[in-house]
Amino acid sequence: MSGEEVGLLSIGLMLLCIYFGMHIGVALILVSFISVAILKDPFLAARMAAAAANDALQEYLFGVVPLFVLMGLLVSVSGVGRDTFDVCEWMLRKVKGGLGVATVAANAVFAAVTGISIASASVFTKVATPEMMRHGYTPAFSVGVVAGSSVLGMLIPPSLLMIVYATVAETSVGKMFIAGIVPGIVLALAFSFMIVALARLWPDYIGTTQAVGSDRVETIDSASRKGIPILALIVVVLGGIYTGAFTPTEAGAVGALGALVIALMRRSVSLRRFWLMSVETGHVSVSVLFLVLAASLYSRMLALSGLPASIATLLGESGFGPYGFLTAYIVVVILLGCLIDSISIMLILLPIVLPVASSFGMDLIWFGVITVIAVEIGLITPPFGISVFAVKASLDDQSISLQEIFKGSFPFVLCMTATLIVLVLFPGLSTWLVN
Repeated sequence: MSGEEVGLLSIGLMLLCIYFGMHIGVALILVSFISVAILKDPFLAARMAAAAANDALQEYLFGVVPLFVLMGLLVSVSGVGRDTFDVCEWMLRKVKGGLGVATVAANAVFAAVTGISIASASVFTKVATPEMMRHGYTPAFSVGVVAGSSVLGMLIPPSLLMIVYATVAETSVGKMFIAGIVPGIVLALAFSFMIVALARLWPDYIGTTQAVGSDRVETIDSASRKGIPILALIVVVLGGIYTGAFTPTEAGAVGALGALVIALMRRSVSLRRFWLMSVETGHVSVSVLFLVLAASLYSRMLALSGLPASIATLLGESGFGPYGFLTAYIVVVILLGCLIDSISIMLILLPIVLPVASSFGMDLIWFGVITVIAVEIGLITPPFGISVFAVKASLDDQSISLQEIFKGSFPFVLCMTATLIVLVLFPGLSTWLVN
């Protein structure tokens, strides 16, 4: 068989392994080993696997993964999520549909220190959903706005998906973080305008359309006390990266220390709880880094097969064009998002499509932002919709079905798709801060 045929066969075999329940990392390593053994010989396959294991994770950069995960966990247990929602609720108390907008705003702020959508979904399901339902918002909208806006955690830096993309694409994590700021703000604003429009044009979908007062935060002084710690943490972490004062790894360390200080000041973390969070940080980090290791071997196998180069040549000669390629890629990502998790999608597709994107002269930073948003759409689409399942698992009211959560989050899918189109047509929104 030719190299291209082996490459195509490896993709089909890998998807088959995943379909039958094999762990994505194990599937990547197994298929890559078999493919290299067919292309060359088993001895070379073993050497390549050893080299990938040795080279893939030795970079200093990978220290950022456990640091940002730990920072997110510390922020989650310190009550910052609830305080952020209180402040946003108070600021938007006179806006029609204000509690929904407050949930989006709180998710955007919370995303700037967690980087994990599931954490946002879990926190605001318990904080925002009961508050909205108490004020008469429909159950579907109350849970839908939490699930929909939780995806901001994967776009607004620091973002775990941005780190994974930068690793696979061999580009700067810091630049990816900076590139996500403007698109993240644009998406949060799009969500907010959509909620206000729904409140005015389709009030039956939302429920209560009158502005409501906040019974938690009553003064500027109390709002400031709740808002300053989280804003200070955001300014230090993102400001340090943007100004060049910190590398992303150093910013992760500073952020984790700052989050620990906040948690200790609020007496929300004991020695035992900190130990449990450290163990959870290790579990999350190891699972991510194992996938990165597997993807490194997969990328080397594909490069050896020559499949990505052949696809790039074929698309160039067929007149498909960059926008035709991009449209097909986005559709495939969204469809896969209905079936498998975000990191797995990126690790499967990126080694194939990045050489093609480069051959079309696409900016890989912009391409990364487009990829992350397209992957995020899969977080709230059935049947997988991991953010929807996180909301369901965190709900105290079990009478709300998965179907209602998917129904409530559907407007956010449409809004994200529209925002994605805007970012495709105007690449400068993703790159002008970086440049």
